Amino acid sequence: MSEAPVPILMYHAVAASPNSATRALSVAPEAFAEQMALLGDRGLTPLTTATLAAHWRSGAPLPERPVLITFDDGYEGVHRHALPVLAEHGFPATLFVSTGWLRGAHDTGGALDTMLDWDQVRELAASGIEIGGHSHTHPQLDQLDDLRLRRELTRCRDLVAGELGALPVSFAYPYGYSSRRVRQAVREAGFAQALAVGNALAHRSQGPYALRRVTVRRGTGIDEFARLVEGRAVGRTFARDRVLTKGYALVRRTRQIRRKASRDRV
Repeated sequence: MSEAPVPILMYHAVAASPNSATRALSVAPEAFAEQMALLGDRGLTPLTTATLAAHWRSGAPLPERPVLITFDDGYEGVHRHALPVLAEHGFPATLFVSTGWLRGAHDTGGALDTMLDWDQVRELAASGIEIGGHSHTHPQLDQLDDLRLRRELTRCRDLVAGELGALPVSFAYPYGYSSRRVRQAVREAGFAQALAVGNALAHRSQGPYALRRVTVRRGTGIDEFARLVEGRAVGRTFARDRVLTKGYALVRRTRQIRRKASRDRV
């Protein structure tokens, strides 16, 4: 009998007053609290990304009704608003940081809103939040040449290790996109598993470097959220997103082919 799929929830900012750049993918603090309460009331068991992957890698049985709570980029509201709620419920989660966006000595600029600083990241890690990698400057990884791709991954890995004292083992692709070349580079950089988007439930058969997530955004009402974690009507909920993703994937492949042809002519 095949294993049941696992909902992996993808959050970004948790903010009362997000700016226009992050508003659509932000969640209001009250909504986040209500969503976490629903997970608790329905008996779901949150895991970190590393824990899920380790279970699937070893074949060990998963706990009852597993779910993953993940955050991308590293917005300050994860510490201000999400951490107290997670701590109240005793929920672990995974935060994927773009190290060049975090406030501090390694900040390269380009962040879309107020970000965490490294002291806050350390507090999150000490509270049971797994810290994973999300590249250094949040580029479209499949559009980079091999050297820049490797630098984005290793710079992110090394900064997290240097600041936290442990190598990150999980990764999330910026924008959710990857390719076989990107997935191989992530593996070579030492990450043991990686998350995409896909807006579908995660299955072991997807492989450790292409696990899918479902997007939680500002417009996700509590009824829709309940359907997502129950695995009901996920395809219908994200039907429009999938059409747009397929179209954008074609554009991206066309760009890659053109760049390769241009390099070959040089």
